Amino acid sequence: MYLDCAWEMLTGTFMAAPSFSLCLVVDDDDDIRLSARLALAPLFGEVATTASPAEAVAIIGGRRPDAVLLDANFARGATDGAEGFRWLAAILAADPAAAVVMITAHSSVRIAVDAMKQGATDFVSKPWNNDRLLATVRNAAQLGASRRAGGSVTAPGRAASSLLGGSAAMARVHSLIEKTAPTDANVLILGENGTGKELVARELHRLSRRSTAELVTVDLGAVAETLFDAELFGHVKGAFTDARADRAGRIQAANGGTLFLDEIGNLPLHLQPKLLSVLEQRRVTPVGANRPVDVDVRIVSATNADLADERRFRQDLRFRLNTVEIELPPLRDRRDDIPLLLETFLADYAKRYGKLERAVPAGVLAALVAHDWPGNVRALRHAAERAVILAEGKAFALADFPLGRAALPSPPSPAMPQQLAADLNLDRAERELIERALRKHGFNISTAAAELGLSRGALYRRMEKHGL
Repeated sequence: MYLDCAWEMLTGTFMAAPSFSLCLVVDDDDDIRLSARLALAPLFGEVATTASPAEAVAIIGGRRPDAVLLDANFARGATDGAEGFRWLAAILAADPAAAVVMITAHSSVRIAVDAMKQGATDFVSKPWNNDRLLATVRNAAQLGASRRAGGSVTAPGRAASSLLGGSAAMARVHSLIEKTAPTDANVLILGENGTGKELVARELHRLSRRSTAELVTVDLGAVAETLFDAELFGHVKGAFTDARADRAGRIQAANGGTLFLDEIGNLPLHLQPKLLSVLEQRRVTPVGANRPVDVDVRIVSATNADLADERRFRQDLRFRLNTVEIELPPLRDRRDDIPLLLETFLADYAKRYGKLERAVPAGVLAALVAHDWPGNVRALRHAAERAVILAEGKAFALADFPLGRAALPSPPSPAMPQQLAADLNLDRAERELIERALRKHGFNISTAAAELGLSRGALYRRMEKHGL
């Protein structure tokens, strides 16, 4: 059954380019490893598998996978997840930013919640539904990427803040976080892509009275509409064909803690009343259940979209979400933070790749500080990684940082269209169209992708191709 479903998933999407580089599957069942590798192939450039958790830890320490699927039980007859939890701790010690999804044939709310409290990003149950597997692993990989994108990585249980920056703009953000975190007020985080909205959500949770409970993240831009109810509300055994066991939804998994709704602006209009009902009643009804379940969660949301647009977003839901708004400044408005962020990223990548730590000459640093960084902190991190890999000599040179390709140009002059018309280079023309669409839509990936006739994943891949 696993292999048939996985093959159907693979052959149905083989034309799509992968969104991420590496996924690692750790399971002692040969069929599970093979089926996971086939099912996840459209999402990752490489799906590595191993039956040995010890080997997995070594791989993670050296290669930093985008996502890890870890079996909860390895010993024959074990059902309590204890062995999986021990290896989960070892993985997070090797890579505190690792996005780990636990897999188990013995699904229960207790094991799932315990795994997430100990640092797992999410869980899937065997036998799985391939759509749900892909959605869960995609969310985990995106979360792992955002952990590395906006500042230093915080290991589970670490007390220090993961938000870097002492500029006046960031001081205002920290002040709002400190005032808001101890309350149960719903928070809406606004900001361009790459500014670190997920890190703000984590900081709000870390400083809240709910910090000992779970922070559960849902990327609403990655959850298929057909899976929305099951993902958020859960389901009971027998609710649909593949519902072979009760499964807690994300909201129930966050009970007592914080629910982070990323990309809230991408929630389709017809699904918004369901979320509004949860916020008003503080209860969910799993798919197939006859009775609702009370939940106690704090809602933190994030978006780069304009939620004031009534054609796209219900205003009653917006007012429920934004008791407090925290707007993250783009990197161009917090240039004083660039030296600290750059130093942190360069040191991290030098250690990761076993490279020499090089100095950043004053002239190079001045040019980096003056750059507008349209991709914000995420773009700065990518530039630092590239520089560490390619630099030669004892100090970094400006050429080591891809400013020419990563920079979005200033708004075009009236003569620019004629210049473009005379330029028949396809790569440059494609890059210019993408830049124009991104600027037109305020760097909202979903709306820019729609105008370009691309999926979000395809746009991200083209942005990566062109250094955007």
